[in-house]
Amino acid sequence: MKAVGIKGEVGPATALFIDDIPEPAVSKGEVLVKINAFGLNRMDLIQREGHYPLPPQAPKTLGVEFSGVIEKTYGAASGIDSFKVGDEVFGLAYGGAYAEKIVVSTEMIIHKPAKMSFEEAAGIPEAWITATQAVFLVGCFKKGDRVLLHAGASAVSLAAIQLARNAGAAEVFVTAGSQEKIDLCVNELGAAAGFNYKTQDFAEEVLKATGGKGVDLIVDFVVGQGYLEKDIRAAAVDCKIVLLGLMGGIETQGPIDSGSILRKRIRIEGSSLRSRSLDYQKALRDRLVQEAMPRFEEDSFKLFIEKVFSWKDVVQAHQLLESNHPLPPRFQV
Repeated sequence: MKAVGIKGEVGPATALFIDDIPEPAVSKGEVLVKINAFGLNRMDLIQREGHYPLPPQAPKTLGVEFSGVIEKTYGAASGIDSFKVGDEVFGLAYGGAYAEKIVVSTEMIIHKPAKMSFEEAAGIPEAWITATQAVFLVGCFKKGDRVLLHAGASAVSLAAIQLARNAGAAEVFVTAGSQEKIDLCVNELGAAAGFNYKTQDFAEEVLKATGGKGVDLIVDFVVGQGYLEKDIRAAAVDCKIVLLGLMGGIETQGPIDSGSILRKRIRIEGSSLRSRSLDYQKALRDRLVQEAMPRFEEDSFKLFIEKVFSWKDVVQAHQLLESNHPLPPRFQV
């Protein structure tokens, strides 16, 4: 079958090419999906450059989210009774989605609503499952919490805004680098306010907006460049700070106020998704189905697609994401 390969195993976007690889075999509890569309994520760029430590079960082929049609199942194996050949599905994988076909556990796929396009479905798994993990499983969100999401116009934060508001957040605040991104979060998705990290001290603004109380949950993809220090200032008592990335580097800009961490009883926890066990990812899949699928069915949750590429133009697609465009592109096979 055809799949996207990398000349020399690692390299720049221009090293990507359409390769021929063996079709994967289906084992118990798995299905073979003919891929219609797959999503691109920043981890793909890091993996392509050789800087992403792959979990042992991940194939070399890039890509963790996809949509398509089930082409083959493993006989009458347990766990696949609700899925059959011909079903339209989308899901999350440890890798291998940049291809014509993929083998994936039935515990990591979801039936695609008929009204949802394959391109829209391919953009859900990584961002929405990561947001579900950050808000509910790690962030321990509860109704009435105030939430601060960094990288507000990123795919994960766009999902998290909607999940938190749907679950009863008192207020959701975001940070972003332009008024256009802030307007998207506030006007389109109902965030209470957005703060431009280039021109504003977001901790100061959060405290003003909350009457000095701070927020109960912070999801941070940046950490460095002063973010963690400001997170601690913006935190309310018993705040959970969830670290999902290191876009700002691993070094803090100034000293960490350990006294505030102690006094406010702040919990700071790092998390990842791809390295998690299948059981853990299944629990997240199930929570996403519970929290989001009814909203997708009734069109009350919004999905954003900036551009759809032919997968033969994967080089240009990677270059677009590298340019730090606000929304992640999706690809069609």
